[in-house]
Amino acid sequence: MQDDFKPSKRSAGRSLRDSLDSVADNTKETKIDTPDRADVFQTPEEVAAEQTLTPDEAEATSNIPEDDKPSKKDWKAKFAFLKDYWPPKGRKEWAILTLAILLIAGLGFLAVKHFTQSKLVTEKKISHAKYVPKITTVPSTLTGLQVDKAVNDRVVTAVMIENSMDARPQSGLGQAGVVFEAIAEGGITRFLAIFQDTAPDNIGPVRSARPYYVQWAQGFDAGYAHVGGSPEALSNIKAWGVRDLDQFANGGSYHRISTREAPHNVYTSIATLNELEKAKGYNSSKYTGFARKLKDTPAKVPTAKAIDIAISSALYNVHYDYQAATNTYNRSEGGAGHIDANTNTAISPKNVVVLAMQYGLEADDHHSQYATIGSGAAKIYQDGTVVDGTWTKADGASQFTFTDAAGKPIKLNPGQTWITAVGSIDKVSSAP
Repeated sequence: MQDDFKPSKRSAGRSLRDSLDSVADNTKETKIDTPDRADVFQTPEEVAAEQTLTPDEAEATSNIPEDDKPSKKDWKAKFAFLKDYWPPKGRKEWAILTLAILLIAGLGFLAVKHFTQSKLVTEKKISHAKYVPKITTVPSTLTGLQVDKAVNDRVVTAVMIENSMDARPQSGLGQAGVVFEAIAEGGITRFLAIFQDTAPDNIGPVRSARPYYVQWAQGFDAGYAHVGGSPEALSNIKAWGVRDLDQFANGGSYHRISTREAPHNVYTSIATLNELEKAKGYNSSKYTGFARKLKDTPAKVPTAKAIDIAISSALYNVHYDYQAATNTYNRSEGGAGHIDANTNTAISPKNVVVLAMQYGLEADDHHSQYATIGSGAAKIYQDGTVVDGTWTKADGASQFTFTDAAGKPIKLNPGQTWITAVGSIDKVSSAP
């Protein structure tokens, strides 16, 4: 019986081994491999305990795609090489590390500095940049004022304007680019007004031609508007091939006003005369303008503020007063301010030029005559000063030139110019 209760050694050993095999089989079915504990034996209860997660952990884990969940083994593999360099094990390693840190810091500093300077330069350029308008104008050939380039391509028109007491105030004189003044007959002066930059719609009274006015108009290659003329002048117009716009032959381009009596009531406009010129084929003018400065240069201390020209008699003698504020000269004649009827403002040119030339009468002993071809003494008033010079005109088609004592061109201010012819230079004087 004792043998019945005594276990067999073989059976006991087999039984223990079978139990262990059974546990191992169960572990294989439930165990989750963990990289750092792959070779450690665990009971099923220990495995289940390790896999138990909190609700929050379970939800977070369930939302991560299976392919995106890094394993500890992957991260350790990626940074395993750092074990060979950190911490540094000797002076050489520490020196390399220090050098690398300094290099990275230096490059970072340079990058920040470059970015900051670039930004400052850009801001500086933007804040200090000045708008420079594109230049679209050119100096007028007639006046020297800035005009559209197309203005210089226009035809020049010269108009004879009366200056008797019945003709004052005239219309259009203040808007002309250049005005010539001389005696027509009996001491009565007359004007030749030159237009290209401007186009007043009321010009007059228009009166008759004289040979010297015709030659002055020729210097501008201008259409010449007049109402008849002296016999010599009418003959010269044909002989010299002047662009004739005589009212006698072109009555439709002129009109008479009712507020003045004939012959002081003939008027016209630049637009009307331009149409007449176009019909005759006069579409542009080729000429040389006066030498001009780019801008005014008024004197700090004016030396010629009052100008007097004794051209003929008290009714026609001329006076100018310098206006420092505008650098111009207000014109008076016959003791009264000279006004343009179109604007009801004072005629106030930038330049006043006086030319001395031989004066006489035509063959009929009635109409005036000036020796306008050649040269003579001149006085140029501008900027509140006076320059003594010489005028020259080679022939009818040539332009006047003005030179100083050294033979250099005298440049005029941009703006209107009035030119008066006198028998001798002592007919003009000025005072500070």
